[in-house]
Amino acid sequence: MSPETRLVRQITVKLIPFLILLYLIAYIDRSAVGFAKLSMGADIGLGDAAYGMGAGLFFIGYFLFEIPSNLMLDRFGARRWFARILFTWGLMTMGMAFIDSAGGFYVMRFLLGAAEAGFFPGVLYYITQWYPVRHRGKVLGLFILSQPIAMLITGPLSGLLLGLDGLTGLHGWQWLFLAIGAPAVLLAWPTLRILPDRPDQVDWLSGEQKTWLLGELEKDRQDYGQTHHENPLHTLKDKRVLLLALFFLPVTLSIYGLGLWLPTIVHQFGGSTLATGFIAAVPYVFGILGLLVVPRSSDRLNDRYGHLAVLHALGACAMFFSAWLGSPVLQLAALSLVAFSLYSITAVFWTLPGRFFSGASAAAGIALINSFGNLGGYLGPFAIGALKEHTGNLASGLYFLSAVLCFGLLLTGIVYQRLERRQAQQPAHLGGV
Repeated sequence: MSPETRLVRQITVKLIPFLILLYLIAYIDRSAVGFAKLSMGADIGLGDAAYGMGAGLFFIGYFLFEIPSNLMLDRFGARRWFARILFTWGLMTMGMAFIDSAGGFYVMRFLLGAAEAGFFPGVLYYITQWYPVRHRGKVLGLFILSQPIAMLITGPLSGLLLGLDGLTGLHGWQWLFLAIGAPAVLLAWPTLRILPDRPDQVDWLSGEQKTWLLGELEKDRQDYGQTHHENPLHTLKDKRVLLLALFFLPVTLSIYGLGLWLPTIVHQFGGSTLATGFIAAVPYVFGILGLLVVPRSSDRLNDRYGHLAVLHALGACAMFFSAWLGSPVLQLAALSLVAFSLYSITAVFWTLPGRFFSGASAAAGIALINSFGNLGGYLGPFAIGALKEHTGNLASGLYFLSAVLCFGLLLTGIVYQRLERRQAQQPAHLGGV
């Protein structure tokens, strides 16, 4: 094993498992509402369109506060800012247990998004401070494993907690929100104590390792022509950032549109709430498989856009067949291919922005891309809810998501042409991306 490989593994062992745990909790907290809806709707008078709107309001709060949050992270450091985010989002999740109307649902979902804003893009920025560009694909793949693992856990866990209905006078969905919000609050203090801000602050790297790592990060900034604006807000006007933000929109719209309605889709297969939870977890096993295989392939072949094109095409076809097929088994198989594609796209996509920016400019750029893309988290659930209410079935919403992924395939070609033209102006030894 080379010294470089040993160092990268050492950093990964020290940082990534803890970050996976934190994002695992975040993703459970934001997505369990899909299972809570199965019984909460009748208790507080929440229809399909109202649920879709409220579920999506999380991302409006996220959108409005994400860029300020990432700039605060650059100012105060990762461990302090992540601890603050954990504490407040945990409180907001637990507060969801006490809503009693559609209006309360809207307010709390918005506040949850505002509280969690900046965590995911903050981690993406944090990773750029620890890993050279050539290692980020597989590391991002490992970190994003949190998403499908969370959904794998959320289904069975939600089914069990919803089964506590009536215990101490609380509904099952109230127990669900209380139980999943508490870990975030409890982990705020360990985050403050455990997580280092920068490589030069840790004692588990030697002086030689720190010098080499900081030198490689500086070499990336020079080789890739990374931009570092004196005023990081100038990054928000960069055409590369705006194009990547548009490119990210279809995948987030599809992930959240499907994810927040998947329990309802599976529930229509028949069976108990507990069975729904376990069956709804199946597609996320394939999401995990995709994240273990595709980002490594992308790194090994030094190819991003080819992988993204194939994954968008596969996701669009699988999404179409998940609506068109009549057999629950075949529908579940199609949805599993969708999950494989969408999570793989996410990991490969996030290798792109860190090539162009560094420092606070990277923090602002990543935040803008993620916040704009996450508008899909509002549009997806809302559009599916509105289509279901209008047509009387969920198939129309799945056809809509298939068209969205086709648009993502078109954008893959556009982004490739625009960014490769800039890349061609860089030194020839860099090769493709």
